[in-house]
Amino acid sequence: MTVLKQIAAITAFTGLFVSNIAAQEGLNYQVPPQEILELVKVDRAPSVSMDSKKQVLVFLYSNMYKTIEEVSEQELKLAGLRINPKTNNVSGARYYTKLSIQISRSDEPVFVKGLPANPKLTNVSWSPNEQYIAATNIVANGLELWVIDIKTQTARKISGANLNGNMGSPFKWFADSQSLLVRVLPGNRKPFIDALVTVPSGPSVSTSDGSIAQNRTYADLLKTKIDEENFELLAGSELHKVKLDGTSSIWKTTDMHLRESFSPDGKYVMITTIKRPFSYVVTYSSFPTTTCLYDQTGKLVRVVDEKPLIDNMPKGFMAVQKGKRQITWRDDHPATLYWVEALDGGDPAVEVKERDEVFTWEAPFAENGWKPLLKTPQRYGGISWGRADLAIVYDNWHNTRNEKTYLFNPADPSKGLTVLFDRNSQDEYANPGNFQTDRNGFGRYVLKLEGSLAYLIGDGYTEKGQFPFVNQIDLKTKVTKTLYRSTLTDKMETIVDIIDLKKSELLVSIQSPSEYPNYYVRKMSGKAAPISITHFENPFKKIAGVHKEVISYKRADGLELTATLYLPVGYDRKKKEKLPMVMWAYPQEFKDKNSASQNTTNPNEFIFPNYGSPIYWVTRGYAVLDNAAFPIVGEGTAEPNDSFIEQLVANAKAAIDAVDSLGYIDRRKVAVGGHSYGAFMTANLLTHSDLFAVGIARSGAYNRSLTPFGFQGEERNYWDAQETYNEMSPFNYADKMKTPMLIVHGENDNNPGTFPIQSERYFAALKGFGAPVRLVMLPKESHGYAALESILHLLWEQDQWLEKYVKNRM
Repeated sequence: MTVLKQIAAITAFTGLFVSNIAAQEGLNYQVPPQEILELVKVDRAPSVSMDSKKQVLVFLYSNMYKTIEEVSEQELKLAGLRINPKTNNVSGARYYTKLSIQISRSDEPVFVKGLPANPKLTNVSWSPNEQYIAATNIVANGLELWVIDIKTQTARKISGANLNGNMGSPFKWFADSQSLLVRVLPGNRKPFIDALVTVPSGPSVSTSDGSIAQNRTYADLLKTKIDEENFELLAGSELHKVKLDGTSSIWKTTDMHLRESFSPDGKYVMITTIKRPFSYVVTYSSFPTTTCLYDQTGKLVRVVDEKPLIDNMPKGFMAVQKGKRQITWRDDHPATLYWVEALDGGDPAVEVKERDEVFTWEAPFAENGWKPLLKTPQRYGGISWGRADLAIVYDNWHNTRNEKTYLFNPADPSKGLTVLFDRNSQDEYANPGNFQTDRNGFGRYVLKLEGSLAYLIGDGYTEKGQFPFVNQIDLKTKVTKTLYRSTLTDKMETIVDIIDLKKSELLVSIQSPSEYPNYYVRKMSGKAAPISITHFENPFKKIAGVHKEVISYKRADGLELTATLYLPVGYDRKKKEKLPMVMWAYPQEFKDKNSASQNTTNPNEFIFPNYGSPIYWVTRGYAVLDNAAFPIVGEGTAEPNDSFIEQLVANAKAAIDAVDSLGYIDRRKVAVGGHSYGAFMTANLLTHSDLFAVGIARSGAYNRSLTPFGFQGEERNYWDAQETYNEMSPFNYADKMKTPMLIVHGENDNNPGTFPIQSERYFAALKGFGAPVRLVMLPKESHGYAALESILHLLWEQDQWLEKYVKNRM
């Protein structure tokens, strides 16, 4: 059913828009007013996937939203996973409904032939030779494997509905592009156990052996023996080798297969499997695993690692597990593994000269044949491989927000690391950009190099605006030369990739507030006009005349802030009619004021309404202040949250003062809202200030004692910073909060820390003290909302609240 038909059906079912509904019991799904409904009706433009040469374009089409029937399909919540046991796929997976292929930039896209009626395509993956695309198709009773021939634009099914996608993408391409390694349901697999109809044989018991295990709060953990059995059952799969003609042969017998990874030359496969014992306090990613190497026939070559259960990590964001982690293949070698191990035991509180050490292990993987490669002073952050004598190494340390980029010679490790960039990770004005890569003979991406020259693409944020760039850097002299810098001031340009250095060609995306983002090829000289290779139309023309600008203002302590202001179509900025305003924000922690004051908002970004956006209300006569900066700064030894409330209120007051000084708003009629941590912000602002007429809080947390081992950017536990936790919890001040508040939450919230009970208990407390509050629990929805019915009802609820308590406030 199309989005338009879905909306028509809902409208017919629920009747006309209702101005007031007093009863909360038995309320059917509602739809928002026409001005908002027209913006929800649009179809999503396709996403684009390209081959490595940026010549072949694949357009992937999907529906904007799902139906409530889809969201209501059965799911099992196991060890941090949500699984649809009928389709054996991740529950709620986004899918594509059709594909088209454009063979070259000058051709027209052609829709793929041979696909089934109403496909639901997921896990789209190019073959190594880029002549095929493989994808899974969700059907009523399972998951199928399909292959699309790029040249002929035709698709064919090469398996039955027997794939196991419960642990993620169920296939990997063999290096020859003629076969795939596929997770298949075991032939003798038993049905899963329905806990709702099973008589329990005893209680669930958790114990502690006395070791410290300060784990954050996780959703969907295992709780019972039945959960354990179901997890093992649904994670279990056989590995089959499936050829393009559909011929299938078993490659590995049943196990809980978690990851499969081919070496760059395709001669080895590294496979990680999950083992018992399971845990009731952490998710499956911390369960014991065994990682082994096999040859192309499935013969065991070597056990690489056996990881125990990890449920007692040290405290802190920089804490890591002991032993091997991030085991993967070197992109520049045929078959060489590398991994990192902590030198501080994984505990950031331990003082050491170097934090991590990287090891390599070359084929044929002789026993104990690995070698140390390098050590990093801070926590290891990754390696960009280049050639035998050149690689780029990264490390970082959260507490200081420092990150470093190093030059390294893998052929002569004794030379150590040479610092190339040393910066505050939150200092966007000083961001040097990202090193660019080229596809090598193994189909892996390594540094784009010409002798000692490398290339960086950066976002280009400055005090005067955003001007993306391409820089060339000589890695011997460290001298940087700018090859291209965008000069657009009325449009927003994003540099996607360097297509061809010799031809001086870039792939860019260009957009404006009323111009939908499209891909272009442009010369780095910048003189010739860019050539469009996609032609997407603006689906939101009804708000094309909305006034949009990024405003700058100061907080009381002098901190520079920004926000994006929208004014209704036709609003006369000279007459300055006083408008009601909706302000939307999300707090962010910083360790220095300089980074906190930087502007990373581009006024020329396309205006793209989505369910989480407040932009809809510009059509209802409101000014909208979106992405208002809400920095929470803690410099030196001070932690940001030590003064969270004071800074929160100061940010809000500065934003309202700024728009009020322009003469556009009635400051008595200002609403504030946010999602997740933005909801937490909203509740605190209503509690500790009288700046707002109303608040809208979606999927938030309100009692920090329910997240006792850290939350958001706070790594101290409740007992380390009890006063901070208590002061930041609006639940503790429910008797003081009297401002009208709309609380919305998905009944199946899967986000750590924002369990639905947070909203339920906060609502009960507010109601108990007589606050004007409304709680809306969206059935079957998670932390983000997916069903069209839910989205429309959410927008209706928000509009009702704003009309009653803001626009018509006396």
